[in-house]
Amino acid sequence: MSKPINVPLTSDEIEMLVDALEVDLEGYLESAKEARGNGNRDDVATFTEAATRIQTLMARLQGLVEE
Repeated sequence: MSKPINVPLTSDEIEMLVDALEVDLEGYLESAKEARGNGNRDDVATFTEAATRIQTLMARLQGLVEE
């Protein structure tokens, strides 16, 4: 596991990061869909895992803004 770091951010900055992650997430979900259509199971797993990790990070960041 990676070592945690502290980065002071404003709520606006966190919202900007979440917006950027949403775009990134869409790309991974689309790539997983294409890989699924091509029958490439390895890529489906890779892109799906990346999408899941992005969703987890987005949820953590959104939780900071909502507090």
